[in-house]
Amino acid sequence: MESYTGFAEVYDELMDNVPYDEWSQYLAGLLTEYGVKEGIVCEMGCGTGNMTRRLKAAGYDMIGIDRSADMLEIAREKEGEDTGILYLCQDMRSFELFGTAAAIVSVCDSLNYITKKEELLSVFRLVNNYLDRDGVFIFDLNTEYKFRDILGDSTITDNRENMSLIWENCYDSDTRIHEYDITIYKKADLEYSEEDEELPELYERFDEVHYQRAYSLEEIKALLKEAGLRFAAAYDACTREPVREDSERIYVVAKEGYQKNKYYN
Repeated sequence: MESYTGFAEVYDELMDNVPYDEWSQYLAGLLTEYGVKEGIVCEMGCGTGNMTRRLKAAGYDMIGIDRSADMLEIAREKEGEDTGILYLCQDMRSFELFGTAAAIVSVCDSLNYITKKEELLSVFRLVNNYLDRDGVFIFDLNTEYKFRDILGDSTITDNRENMSLIWENCYDSDTRIHEYDITIYKKADLEYSEEDEELPELYERFDEVHYQRAYSLEEIKALLKEAGLRFAAAYDACTREPVREDSERIYVVAKEGYQKNKYYN
């Protein structure tokens, strides 16, 4: 089942509790700290462009990549007449850029959606290939602790005036795959005449299944190294503190490895 299709219509409304301003300031701070104060920045898994637009406002020339055409359509609608961001509908496992970038970033646990290690390695190799010399790669990940001990087998519900969300979680500790079963009931966008006032309100139903994988920091370091990237740092999310056993989200910083991978020259 394709992800972020029906969910795309209501994504921003349901994610209105995400602190995008705080996250973008943190990310821009990391970029500056690691030497990227300007230039081209590519965001993989950009969704509806919430982070992309904020990084553009911080002074970067932005490219946004996402595999969901529905999410990108919403991102472009938000831009209006402003064509300052290039949005590309591509799978990050096989993305292509027209040249190199000063930095490539991926946030909101987009890389957790890559559930096979060999495919994540392919992503890392492509990143190394498309980074400027000494370019920076920054990404976040949900941790196994979050999947296992916070989300676990819980069910999350959210009832709003025009929609309801049922979000069922299931984590398999053997495969380290976390499954999200999402059901959305959204009030149908219909016009009623005075004669129709007594009719019941109609709702559309959307169902999606999402899968994410937990990776240990040691696995990530090994994959970065194999891809030719240089591990620089890992932090507990939105801090400069080291990763803890109970970190729910971590940020990883890596640098371009000078030697491009032979598969992507």
